[in-house]
Amino acid sequence: MSTSTSARRAPLAAAALVLVATLTACGDLHASDVTAGPPPSTSAASSTGAAGPSPYVEPGAGDGAPHYNENNAYRRAGEMSPAHAKDAEWEADRIRPVIERLWEQRKWDPATVRTAMLRLGYEEERVAPDGKLLGGTLTVREMSSRYENGRYVTPEGARVALRVHADACVTAFVQKSNFEVRANGPYPETGCFEPPYGH
Repeated sequence: MSTSTSARRAPLAAAALVLVATLTACGDLHASDVTAGPPPSTSAASSTGAAGPSPYVEPGAGDGAPHYNENNAYRRAGEMSPAHAKDAEWEADRIRPVIERLWEQRKWDPATVRTAMLRLGYEEERVAPDGKLLGGTLTVREMSSRYENGRYVTPEGARVALRVHADACVTAFVQKSNFEVRANGPYPETGCFEPPYGH
């Protein structure tokens, strides 16, 4: 009886031994193994895995990162109707020479920019404490702060937003280095102003 028990245990023990040897020695090259040859180069091994494209890339996903569109939706302006886009471009064409003149005169503080925009006949936007729009279409603010050298700094300059229609805006900025005026749709979270990075 002891022969049959040990006969049954021998194949099981041999299988376990092979499994342990396989799992513990997998991929190892030993110096005493003369027939092994040189180890594979790490660049070939790593480039094989990295060379293939990502299994899923969203259409219009910039660098192809997964969920790029979803993660950056807050940074995309809404669609404008063709008629409202035309109105916004017309207003941008009115604002552009004023912003350019202020930049050439090196006057980009929010108070000066606001005064120049009000002279074009725009009314400053007013909002109730509960967020309800009370009137006006123009907002002028200082530039957005940014993190620099261990602290937040607010650069000189002003940002301008003009709500032309519910789906159409003119957005502008003027600062020491440059200026810009453009027509765009509103942003989901920040209205006419382009949101900062790092949501």
